[in-house]
Amino acid sequence: MTVGIFEAKQKLCELVARASRGEEIIITRRGKKQARLLPMPAERERTLKDIFDSMTSRPRIKLPKGATVKNLIEDGRRF
Repeated sequence: MTVGIFEAKQKLCELVARASRGEEIIITRRGKKQARLLPMPAERERTLKDIFDSMTSRPRIKLPKGATVKNLIEDGRRF
């Protein structure tokens, strides 16, 4: 669907609703295409497996020699 900018301003709520249902809306100014309204892509739900996989794929942090996590916490350092 193609609409002029004046009409788009008047019917913005309706055009957004139509775009969210999958329709592509082209907005023109003086007959030239200026913008396009598209639906947002569907967000994929993350599963617990995805979350755990992302946690295990991060590199492990090496502590300085002789340091313990407890000492670092007490010193207020962040690694």
